Amino acid sequence: MKPNRIMAAQAMDDQTLIIKFTNNELRKYDISKLWEKQMFSLLKNPVFFRNFTIDPHGYGLIWNEDIDLSEYELWQNSISLTDGDIVPDFERKYYSTCQIYEDSFPPLPLG
Repeated sequence: MKPNRIMAAQAMDDQTLIIKFTNNELRKYDISKLWEKQMFSLLKNPVFFRNFTIDPHGYGLIWNEDIDLSEYELWQNSISLTDGDIVPDFERKYYSTCQIYEDSFPPLPLG
């Protein structure tokens, strides 16, 4: 089974991402566990952490050419949010603060 792709994402604080996947599930990912690894040390900087984009096909979050996280990592190592956990204005906030890839994704390149 393929992991769900990312539709939207938002940094909720200096270490937590809220991610909306193509199955409409919201999940919470704590990035602090990656801080020990040299490759991810820049994510300790709150300004850098909040400055990511979503892969055009929904396959991950990208900070720069060296730092990205796959949709698989974000799905497998996040927790599902229940209605009580969801930040009430996430839907409104994420439309204005991050990239969104709704219903149709661009076609994958051939070859």
